[in-house]
Amino acid sequence: MSSEPTPPEPAFERHQLTPTHIWRLKLLGIVLTVCGVALFSYFVYAVGVGEIAANVSRFGFVGFGVIVALYFCRICLRSAAWTLSVYEPYSLRMKDTVPAVIIGEAMSSMIPLGILISGTSKAVAVRRRVPIVVGLSSIATENLFYSFTTSIFLILGAFTFLRAFEIEPSWVITLDVLIVLIIAAVIFLVLMVLRQWHIASETCEILYRLGFARRLLENGRMQVRLFENFIYGFYRRHPKRFLPICLLEASFHLLGIVEVLFILNRISETAGTLLNAFLLESVSRLITIVFKLVPFMIGVDEAGAELVAETVAIGAGIGVTIAIIRKGRILFWAGVGLLIIIKRGLTLRSITEVEMTEDGHRTFG
Repeated sequence: MSSEPTPPEPAFERHQLTPTHIWRLKLLGIVLTVCGVALFSYFVYAVGVGEIAANVSRFGFVGFGVIVALYFCRICLRSAAWTLSVYEPYSLRMKDTVPAVIIGEAMSSMIPLGILISGTSKAVAVRRRVPIVVGLSSIATENLFYSFTTSIFLILGAFTFLRAFEIEPSWVITLDVLIVLIIAAVIFLVLMVLRQWHIASETCEILYRLGFARRLLENGRMQVRLFENFIYGFYRRHPKRFLPICLLEASFHLLGIVEVLFILNRISETAGTLLNAFLLESVSRLITIVFKLVPFMIGVDEAGAELVAETVAIGAGIGVTIAIIRKGRILFWAGVGLLIIIKRGLTLRSITEVEMTEDGHRTFG
C-alpha cells in the first residue's frame, strides 16, 4: 500500500431532477424514438420484410444465444478493466463491477442522454464498496483507456475503408477529417494525462470567479479537482497496469469483430470475411458514439450497417439484418440490467439525487 495519504472525500451538494427536467427528458426521448422508428421502418421497407425475416430465421435461436454469451464476455472484459482502474486503499471485485456495468449499459441504451448518467449509475451500484468519488474517478479512468483503444480502432477502420474500396469523394473527405480529429483527440488525451492538466477544475474555477453557477460551483469546483486528482494519482502510482487494461479494452473490440463474423457466417455463405466483419464493427462503434442519444440506436445503426454492406458488396439486406440481430442482443442485456435495477431498488431519482450524511458516507434519495 502506498504511503501517500488518501485525500478526504468532499461534501457533495444534493442534486435533483426537477419535474421540468424530467418532462424535457421524456419529450426528447419521444422525439428521438419517433425519428429512429421512422428511419428503421424505412430501411426495413426498402430491404424487404421477407428477406430480413429469412436471414433472421437462418440465424436462429442458437445463434442468438451465442452472441448473447459473447457480449457477456465483453462485459466481463470491461468489468475487469474497471477493477484494475481502482487503486489502494480501495478495491472492486468482478462480482461488484459486472452487475454495475450491465446496469450502466441498460441506462445508456434505454433513455435519451443515458450516456450522461451511465457512469453515475455504475458508481451508485458499487457505493457499498467504494465512495462515490472513487467510483466515478475509477470509471473515468477506465473510460480513458476505452476511449484510447476505441480511437485506434476507429482510425484503423476508417483508413481501411478508404484504402480498400472506391467510395464517394464526400465520404473520403468526411473520413479524412474524422481520422485527423481522432488523432488530435488522442494526442490531446495523452498530453493531458502526462502533464496532468487540470482543465475541468480550472474551467470551473474561472466560471465561479466570473459569477456563473456560483451556487453549484461553490463546492463543485473542489469536487472536480479531487476527481481529477484521483485519475492522475492512478497514472502516477500504477503505470504497470496500463498495458493489461489496454489489452482488455482491445479484446472488447476484438470480440465485437468475432460477433459480426459469426453472424455473417450464419446468414450468408460468402459475406463472412474478417475484413467485412472488421469494417461493420468499426462503423457500428462509431455510430454508437455519435448517436448514443437515440434509444437503442434504432434506425441509425441500420443506416450505418446498410452503408458498409453496400460498399463492400454484400447486400443491404445483410447489413440491416446484422443491425437488427445485434439490436435484439442489446434489448436482451438491457432487460437484464433493468431486472438488476429493480432488484436493487434503484430509480432515476436515486441515481441523480446525491447527498452526504454527517459521518461522511454517501446516501441516496
